[in-house]
Amino acid sequence: MNAPPSPPLADILKLPDHPKPGAPLIVLLHGRGADRNDMVPLGDWMPRGAMLAFPEAPFPAAPWGYGPGAAWYRFLGGTTPEPESFVGGQELLGRYLDHLPSRLPVAPGRLVLGGFSQGGTSALAWALTHPGRVSAVIMLSGFLADHASVRATLETVRGTEFFWGHGTEDGNIPHPLGQAGRGALLAAGASLTAKDYPMGHTIVHEELGDVRQWLGAHKIGDER
Repeated sequence: MNAPPSPPLADILKLPDHPKPGAPLIVLLHGRGADRNDMVPLGDWMPRGAMLAFPEAPFPAAPWGYGPGAAWYRFLGGTTPEPESFVGGQELLGRYLDHLPSRLPVAPGRLVLGGFSQGGTSALAWALTHPGRVSAVIMLSGFLADHASVRATLETVRGTEFFWGHGTEDGNIPHPLGQAGRGALLAAGASLTAKDYPMGHTIVHEELGDVRQWLGAHKIGDER
């Protein structure tokens, strides 16, 4: 018997002891320079019964000066990703999401895609370029990528819920960039919950509590 194909991206899965068919699938992407382990602690804040996946970005971060981990694309500054690596990262993320259900013990329900910093930017971009695939996006301190494929329009935001948390003291992705991305989503008619926190480029418990309540309010899993 042939072994099942390996996933397109290395990852960590955290599954309930007895997952139910139709349980939400929450996929969280790390920031640049980190790895698949970085977002795992956020699983403790996710709904009971959800199936969780933490993929690792496809590119080594060190050649681009981002540290020892991995990256989703090369960053050019502002809100601009380098086009070739950005498209490559998006394509591999798509292949990963297509392959993931075959590795789960039950068929998943709604897909929640999110991430921190570069991971949040990548999650938002993938959701906007695949309308109808993602039920909810969790954006933690990222930006709306300036790339021809990424557009916030009524068609691309319809049917998706968006949470966008950002630090008012963020020195890596300044708060005004987050505000601009939020504004584009709202102008397109998105259902957006925006939260600001007195923090830098990080994630705080208050923010994760807000994410948990937001997921519960939209009936994604069981709120704790």
